[in-house]
Amino acid sequence: MTISPPPARRAELTLRGVLIGILITFVFTAANVYFGLKAGLTFSSSIPAAVISMAILRAVGGASIQENNIVQTVASAAGTLSSIIFVLPGLVIVGYWSGFPFWQTSLICAAGGILGVMYTIPLRRALVTDSDLPYPEGVACAEVLKVGTQGAPEAGGAGLRTVVWGGIVSAVFYFIVQTQIFAASIAGYGRFGGKNEDATGFEFDLSFALFAIGHLVGLWVGLAMALGAAIGWLWGVPHFTALHAIPGSAAAAASAGWSHYVRFVGAGAIAVAAIWSLAKLAGPLARGLGGAMRAGRARREGRLQELPRSEHDMPIAMVGLIALLCLLPIAYLLWHFAIASGLGAATLPLVLGGVVFVLVLSLVVAAVCGYMAGLIGSSNSPLSGVGILVVLMAALLLVVGVKPLLPPGAAQALVGFALFITTIVFAVATISNDNLQDLKTGQLVDATPALQQWALVIGVLAGAVVIPPVLNLLQHTYGFLGAPGANPATALAAPQAGLISALAKGVITGSLPWGLIALGAGIGVAIIILDELLGAVAKGPRLPPLAVGLGIYLPVSTTLMIILGAIAGAVFDRKAGKSRNPQMARQLGVLLASGLIVGESLLAVLFAGLVAFSGNQAPVALVGAGFATPALWLGGIVFAGALFWLYRWVLRQA
Repeated sequence: MTISPPPARRAELTLRGVLIGILITFVFTAANVYFGLKAGLTFSSSIPAAVISMAILRAVGGASIQENNIVQTVASAAGTLSSIIFVLPGLVIVGYWSGFPFWQTSLICAAGGILGVMYTIPLRRALVTDSDLPYPEGVACAEVLKVGTQGAPEAGGAGLRTVVWGGIVSAVFYFIVQTQIFAASIAGYGRFGGKNEDATGFEFDLSFALFAIGHLVGLWVGLAMALGAAIGWLWGVPHFTALHAIPGSAAAAASAGWSHYVRFVGAGAIAVAAIWSLAKLAGPLARGLGGAMRAGRARREGRLQELPRSEHDMPIAMVGLIALLCLLPIAYLLWHFAIASGLGAATLPLVLGGVVFVLVLSLVVAAVCGYMAGLIGSSNSPLSGVGILVVLMAALLLVVGVKPLLPPGAAQALVGFALFITTIVFAVATISNDNLQDLKTGQLVDATPALQQWALVIGVLAGAVVIPPVLNLLQHTYGFLGAPGANPATALAAPQAGLISALAKGVITGSLPWGLIALGAGIGVAIIILDELLGAVAKGPRLPPLAVGLGIYLPVSTTLMIILGAIAGAVFDRKAGKSRNPQMARQLGVLLASGLIVGESLLAVLFAGLVAFSGNQAPVALVGAGFATPALWLGGIVFAGALFWLYRWVLRQA
């Protein structure tokens, strides 16, 4: 047997790399929290973090590609943890919390996030090393690192310029939208029949960030979301608004039909798609656990250096110990919540059952989210479907096992507990959603997995400190749609949190529309069959069932702009393929999309601070409602023109 030489020492997990990663963390975590609450989607911060890291470390000197990889690992781990906003605001929406207590919110993020890191370690072999999953965003990040670190310096400079200009353009446009000189969206609604007959419509948010998300997720995910939007808005909304004769304007009726009926259909479709993803993972997961055990034996026998660098994970015994230690603060959080919420009579079953629930469900969701990140990228992963499944299971178990032990009137507290425990499991899901993607990047740049896994832990701790104050700022400035006292005109949609809280309340109070969820599940099964048939016929075109479900239940204003971005991104990639340097052109397209997301999101967080400080919801408005029509034309023309110019500029750089 050939024995590999010990790996050479090199700069990888360094103090300066960790500090740079933490500083970048503050920026991207704040951006992701806002964007997730506004649009129901978050983005992977790996690529923009890698570009910024390369620029900083090149100025300092002496950096390796592996050190740059550590920086993006720390930053992206914290950024992806912000996806916890898909569940946590539900506690405010149902009226249980009025804000986000710092220590509780931080502890949920830290304990759940670190548990997610531990679960991804054995999954790495199943889903990264021994898998042919494409990991589109992980591979793209590795290519950016290679070009910027090993390639010509001008390649890295072009990448940084692209991110910066994308951010400037999207931030300036967002600011002008706040002055109301540009419209925020283009919409059209109507009824087809009598006064209270079926209604539907369309709406495009003029958002560079939404457009950029479409570019990143790609054409087939975009088309799958288009199919979902068609199911929701060409069939679902007209059908349910006609069936229930919803009064009011066409826009109000269509919005109510989507919110009260179609979203639950989408929830059923997403739940079935998430279960299907899990079923396909059983074999790879078993092989990954076996590989972790073999590496552990080699370490104990002093044969670790016989294994390639890609097998140097954190020791499996340490992984198990840290995972168990994470359960201690989780048990305390559950105990504290039970006592504070008046569920003291059932404290023991709530704490013991809750810990077992977290332990088992966390491994399940880690596998599902890791698989889907590998399939379609973390920006469009199944976090929504996972949250739906987890909250349904938690609520059903509470109804069966705990509710009979409590006096009447405890339903509200049980709803809060279901959301609270789902949030802990969801923290695991968010990290698994991104970490395996980071580990794929590490594999491609010859990083040491164990060092990268410690960097992931550091990123989680950094994110756990940033998320609570940003959430509090946004909640006090805008509020969340459906929360007590929130202004519907200015409240952030928080679509997943609203849906998940509605599901928890529906199960525990017995008012959940199971028929709508069953209808959505049937649609999900049909899409799964269609997707499998496409996979059997051809290698390329697929129809990801989770993306179809997202298209059904995300607001049409969000979905349509993402679809437009996916189509425009495909056209750009085709033109990039005909350029002198196709690979670099496509990479710059990804970096442009990342900059568009970051610029708009960061300015939105700063604007939230301005609103909170001034007490004025439109502190920079220069015109009133009478300027609505000119604003619509101005906003639409400038939006389209800016995108055309940016894409042409990127192609010229390449």
